[in-house]
Amino acid sequence: MHASRGTQKRSAGLGLALLSAFAFGGSGVAAKPLIEAGLDPLHVVWLRVAGAALIMLPVAWRHRNLVRERPALLAGFGLFAVAGVQACYFAAISRIPVGVALLVEYLAPALVLGWVRFVQRRPVTRAAALGVVLAVGGLACVVEVWAGLSFDALGLLLALGAACCQVGYFVLSDHGGQEAKGRDGRESKGGDAGSVEPPPPLGVIAYGLIVGALVLTVVARPWGMDWSLLGGTAGMNGTGVPAWVLLGWIVLIATVLAYGTGVVSVRMLSPQVAGVVACLEAVIATVLAWVLLGEHLSAPQLIGGFVVLTGAFIAQSSAPKPPSGPVAAGAGAAAAAAESELSAERASH
Repeated sequence: MHASRGTQKRSAGLGLALLSAFAFGGSGVAAKPLIEAGLDPLHVVWLRVAGAALIMLPVAWRHRNLVRERPALLAGFGLFAVAGVQACYFAAISRIPVGVALLVEYLAPALVLGWVRFVQRRPVTRAAALGVVLAVGGLACVVEVWAGLSFDALGLLLALGAACCQVGYFVLSDHGGQEAKGRDGRESKGGDAGSVEPPPPLGVIAYGLIVGALVLTVVARPWGMDWSLLGGTAGMNGTGVPAWVLLGWIVLIATVLAYGTGVVSVRMLSPQVAGVVACLEAVIATVLAWVLLGEHLSAPQLIGGFVVLTGAFIAQSSAPKPPSGPVAAGAGAAAAAAESELSAERASH
């Protein structure tokens, strides 16, 4: 009975992770026509985050107690999961090729495994590790990293910063779900001692978007944006599309839906498994660019996409080992310390 429920939960989590990857993967296809129409990339990012934060305001008001109860988690999610990835990624692609920056950013699943193994002191399966290796290798083909590698130290450091911020996204998303577990690693029931009610995912996302929007306002300085461009059209593979439609997709699908399904999937799976599935974002983005923008895939990219899919499947098909008593206590302490340390910074892509 318990095994059946666990299987159903993992299946639902996988479905949500795939939906999140699709939603995130569509952001670039919608954003590129806006950028080519004249909007600055940072202004597009600000519109994306600020628009999503505005939509989530009613949710934020409903969960306003989180500001008092969980300020560190909210600040960390906003600074890392929302603002950090965005700022680091766009700064990186100003110095190094987009493909290289994307590959470095998607080293995050490997970094998640390192966090789980060495910081939380929890074992990881060989299947999850193999999945990461395959996914990263496949991504190298998808982005054709050999086509324009540039060893700009600062650019590579910024891309690595985006990867680290993405680790924060998975770790912080999982942290809320871990609080619902007792010290023995089992799901808590009722008012079990040692268990804490996890913060609602949508509440965390809402305040994360608000924090991210405030940070990005300082960075992007939207008061200098040409707002009239939003009333025109943007070209998508020779077809004119209203700019507001593209912006609506970025805000509603690529941000609100993407973050919502992503955080819930991390709690239902695990940071390392959800992190590998998230690698599909690059494959989805490439396929959508092929179909909607006319950016054709080469044979190595098709092979790489298949390898990424294979790696994600292998990783998600093997459940991570649950922590035992002493390790669970250590993991809880590490998570509490992490929340304290991350109280000042975090973002996504």
